[in-house]
Amino acid sequence: MIENVPKEIIPTSASRTQTILGQAVLVRGNLSGKEDLLIEGQCEGALDFQDHCLTVGPQGQVKSEIHAREVVIHGTVNGKISAKDRVEIRKTGNVVGDIVSATVTIEDGAFFKGSIEIVREGSRNAVGTGRSEAAAAASAVA
Repeated sequence: MIENVPKEIIPTSASRTQTILGQAVLVRGNLSGKEDLLIEGQCEGALDFQDHCLTVGPQGQVKSEIHAREVVIHGTVNGKISAKDRVEIRKTGNVVGDIVSATVTIEDGAFFKGSIEIVREGSRNAVGTGRSEAAAAASAVA
């Protein structure tokens, strides 16, 4: 009998340098870095990995705002996600929060509750600020 063994999680950036926060790790506070990050434990606080890939592993639990180039979710995320290139919610993923990205992929079986804003090439600055040009214009009118 073959057991259901999870696939190895491989960083997607060209550098392949990745920091891992293990299952026994709990981080409270803001976290930023200049390499890819795999979270298998728990994080509470802003995560800023603007030019890198942030992966939430199957056991990972994140309660925070995320800013990264790419975000891949196998575990649980509660909070806003802003990604320059893409957000992937894998079938074991569970996301409650808004997503702002150029590309969003949600696999069958994944859970998502929130809104999605697709950012076009000309308005990429919306990912950095967390607000789109349309939202900024709407708040200026109000």
